[in-house]
Amino acid sequence: MTKPLSRRQALKTALAAPVASTMVTEPARAANDTPAAAAQPPGQCTLLPQAVEGPYYFDPKLMRSDITEGRPGAPLRLSLRIIEAGSCKPISGARVDVWHADANGIYSGYTGQGASREISTKGQTYLRGTQTTDADGRVAFTSVYPGWYPGRTPHIHVKVFLNETSLVIGQIYFPDDYSARIYATHQPYNDRPTPDTTNATDWIYGDGQREGGGTVLAMSKDGDIIVAALLIGVDKSGETAAKASRGFLRRLLRL
Repeated sequence: MTKPLSRRQALKTALAAPVASTMVTEPARAANDTPAAAAQPPGQCTLLPQAVEGPYYFDPKLMRSDITEGRPGAPLRLSLRIIEAGSCKPISGARVDVWHADANGIYSGYTGQGASREISTKGQTYLRGTQTTDADGRVAFTSVYPGWYPGRTPHIHVKVFLNETSLVIGQIYFPDDYSARIYATHQPYNDRPTPDTTNATDWIYGDGQREGGGTVLAMSKDGDIIVAALLIGVDKSGETAAKASRGFLRRLLRL
């Protein structure tokens, strides 16, 4: 599988990217048919730090809701709602990018992946896409449940562009017990059903926990489709963006 990032590499990647606003999760319904954000107490908003972008981002310029491109795996609907922190007003017209690994832990568009480092997906664009939020701040993507790769707990990457220079970079996660059930009972996950990293042992997830709370998706089912939902609040003041930048720099200098 792919070689896990060291803490130093990941922080360098984050510092090379434009600094984003901070994300917030709030336990309101992220979609009309989905539950409140998992592990968040009722009525409480939680500020979360910007996460590292990681090494596998590129923009295929594909405005689409279905990002599967025929990849095998448990069907997933990712439902996100973007709001303004503080006022909680929905943000319409914001660009939202998502990307994640396939059921075997392989990203599209990159060489040197897999246990042998010989897998290349150069030129492929599966499990990547862009949408623009509607009047209620909502987007939804049709995908498959992401697989794991060494050193990382299962996750999805998210970017929210507020304008040409201001954006949110986040990583959002699944409950460990939910992933365990999917990996044990569905193909092709059950060929390698046990991740070597959980939320509790993933340092990027842990960074977010130390600074305010998790970004664990709310999980439900719609027939055979897994529904994962999250409400994302954006701080447009710039204060949290500056704080995040200073925090990344301090952590990098301590390494």
